Amino acid sequence: MLMPKRVKHRKQFRGRMTGKATKGNTITYGEYAIVACEPSWITSNQIEAARIAMTRYMKRTGKVWIKIFPHKSVTKKPAEVRMGSGKGSPEYWVAVVKPGRVMFEIAGVPEDVAREALRLAIHKLPVKCKIAKKEGEASE
Repeated sequence: MLMPKRVKHRKQFRGRMTGKATKGNTITYGEYAIVACEPSWITSNQIEAARIAMTRYMKRTGKVWIKIFPHKSVTKKPAEVRMGSGKGSPEYWVAVVKPGRVMFEIAGVPEDVAREALRLAIHKLPVKCKIAKKEGEASE
């Protein structure tokens, strides 16, 4: 699973997910991409499940770029513990995703294979997504 090697502050506030993505909202590396349509937290397990689904369908041809990273820790208190006595310990890591954020990119495979691989990956994610194609391809 993805997680930071080390962090300055182990516990974080939950934060807000208002507005659209201003960073990471363009397709930079690949030809086809998954773009988020709504805000959410994507856990490191979900990112890994989507990656595996894509690479298995493409039979390890082509290239996959993961454009999101789970920097945020989510804490949880143990079961049947009374209120108070501080914040819980970090349980898992999430990437904060806003609408318009490019999450995965792929290249080096035919369009039909790319679309099906991305469709399978979308099913592993907890947000509504769309498949986008890179614009302005210089074809001569």
